[in-house]
Amino acid sequence: MTVERVLLAEPRGFCAGVEMAIKALTWMTRIFEPPVYCYHEIVHNEWVVRAFERVGVVFVDDIAQVPQGAPVMLSAHGSAPEVIAAAQERAAVVIDAVCPLVTKVHHEVKQLASKGYDIIYIGHHGHDEAVGTVAEAPEAITLVEPETGIDGFAPKDPTKVALVAQTTLGIYEWQHVYQTALQRFPELKTARKSDLCYATTNRQGAVEQLAQECDLVLVVGSHNSSNTQALVRVARERGARAERIDSAADIDPAWLEGVKVVGLTAGASAPDHLVQEVIDRLDPSMGFELRATTEEEEYFPLPRQLRAFVTTLQGLVEAGVTARKPAEPSLLERDREWTATEALDLISA
Repeated sequence: MTVERVLLAEPRGFCAGVEMAIKALTWMTRIFEPPVYCYHEIVHNEWVVRAFERVGVVFVDDIAQVPQGAPVMLSAHGSAPEVIAAAQERAAVVIDAVCPLVTKVHHEVKQLASKGYDIIYIGHHGHDEAVGTVAEAPEAITLVEPETGIDGFAPKDPTKVALVAQTTLGIYEWQHVYQTALQRFPELKTARKSDLCYATTNRQGAVEQLAQECDLVLVVGSHNSSNTQALVRVARERGARAERIDSAADIDPAWLEGVKVVGLTAGASAPDHLVQEVIDRLDPSMGFELRATTEEEEYFPLPRQLRAFVTTLQGLVEAGVTARKPAEPSLLERDREWTATEALDLISA
């Protein structure tokens, strides 16, 4: 049966942290001869990872796999202090592409631990972000899965308990654990706002709206993307049928039986061309409509180390070859306007 309409969530896809990380790794591939090394996947999206591998990026899960003196980037999900130290000792150039919102949680953890708090960290075991955050104060943190909650948590002092979270969790997951913890520990200390990132909450709010209008919600994103999986769970929580797909090729025709309206969104690390390919595959007879819930204007600049390196390199080239016209801004100076989609087009050309 033919799909009549596709309702397209807005916002969807790349967030500011992913934009920054993809552009930063693109700079690395343009500056250095391959291979360029990256600790963990730069973002959790299979298509993006394959695109960088084709231009000579090698993704590793152990800094010891990086040859001595090679350039290395640390992923957007945040790295453990010992990983950062090992990279600085081993690599010639280290660029940390950690999302600033993850860095914020790392700082919270260190401060809370220094003040003697027992910290509940809501997250997923084995996720890169959770591993890096817990490593900031492993003696003070208890990681709890949203599904299992805090039943096994036993603090030294019930009056000194704090709660932090993986930034990509579902809203319902965070709220459930928070409410339970607050009942058990009335003096619970948390961040002024929840640790869930703006992109996570915005995309979940958009998919909530889709779920109320659609027969089926499709979420574009990779299986190891926590925020993508959260979008699926939020849609189902709202009573909608929902499926995660990597690309249009994953759509099962059986899902579309009796379906007139399909909701479509994408996780924060999924390129928008994959969304367009899904629309093309569905070929809705009445076309597609945007369902906008909020407008995002967040921008994260490139990592400080990379900006300094590129500026120095640019100065050397201009001094030795030719001076750039003062009125002509460099690509680094135009970073706010230059998108991750353009960066991926550059390495895919």
